[in-house]
Amino acid sequence: MPIRRISSKWAKTEALLASSELRGLVPDTRPFDQDTVRSMLEQYGMIYVKPVNGTFGKGVIRLGQSTGSDDGYTLQAGEKQMSFSTFDGMFDALLKIKRPRPYLSQQGIELLKHENRRFDFRVMVQMNPDGQWETTGIIGRLAHPRKIVTNYHAGGTPLPMETLMKTHLEKAERTSRSYRRELSKLGVDVASALGKRFPGLKEIGIDVAVDTALKPWILEVNTLPDPYIFLRLPDRSVYRRIRKYAIAYGRFRRSARASAKSRRRGAGKK
Repeated sequence: MPIRRISSKWAKTEALLASSELRGLVPDTRPFDQDTVRSMLEQYGMIYVKPVNGTFGKGVIRLGQSTGSDDGYTLQAGEKQMSFSTFDGMFDALLKIKRPRPYLSQQGIELLKHENRRFDFRVMVQMNPDGQWETTGIIGRLAHPRKIVTNYHAGGTPLPMETLMKTHLEKAERTSRSYRRELSKLGVDVASALGKRFPGLKEIGIDVAVDTALKPWILEVNTLPDPYIFLRLPDRSVYRRIRKYAIAYGRFRRSARASAKSRRRGAGKK
C-alpha cells in the first residue's frame, strides 16, 4: 500500500480542530478573502497567507499592520518587502503577487529568535514497527536573515533544538530535556488525531512555532515529510532510526547490500 499523502492544509487543520487537546494550539486559520485579511490584521497585527496546497514554504506571504505610522501596512514575500499607507494599496499588491490558486489566512505567531533570526521546529513522527506512533526526530530551522519562512529549501539553517532554545529555556528555568519531551508528546498527539481522520498514515512532519511564552503552535502538518534534513544533525543515529522505520512501512527500499546481508543471515539460520 502506498504511503498516504494529504495535501490540503484545510483538511488537516479541520482534523486538528476536532481534538479538544489540540485545537488551542492551532493558530486562527480562515479562508482567504479581502474582508478576512482586513479583520485578522486588525485583530492580530500580523498574519500569513499561504496556498491551501503547497510545500517548502512556496507562496507564503507575510502581512503586517502597525499603528501610529504613515506606512501602516507591510507585505513581505521572499526577500521582497513593501510598505503601504492604505489597506487597499497593500491588498492590491497582494493580489498581484499571490499565485492563482486557493489560499488561506493564518494568525501570525511571533517566532522566537536566535542571533536575531527567527526559528521553528520540524517534529518527525512515524509509525514504529510495533504499530505505535513515535516521535523519531526534532530539528530546529533557523530562517534566512532576509526571509519569512524557515524551510531548508528556502535558505534556512537546520540546527539542534538545544542550540536554538538554550537561552530561552534558561530564562524560563526549564531544561532542554523537559521541553523535548513536551514536543515529542505533541507530535504523537497530532499523529493520533490525524490518524483517526485519515487511516493509513505512516509518517508526518509537524512545523511547530514557539512563542515568547514558550507555547508551541502547530503551524502545519506534512504527510510526506523530508527525512533528509535530519542528516544535518550531529547525531546521525536520529536519521538512521527514521530511515529504519521508513523502510519498515515501505517508503524506502532497503539497499541491495542490506538485502543481500539479510538473506545471508537467514540462510545461516536454516
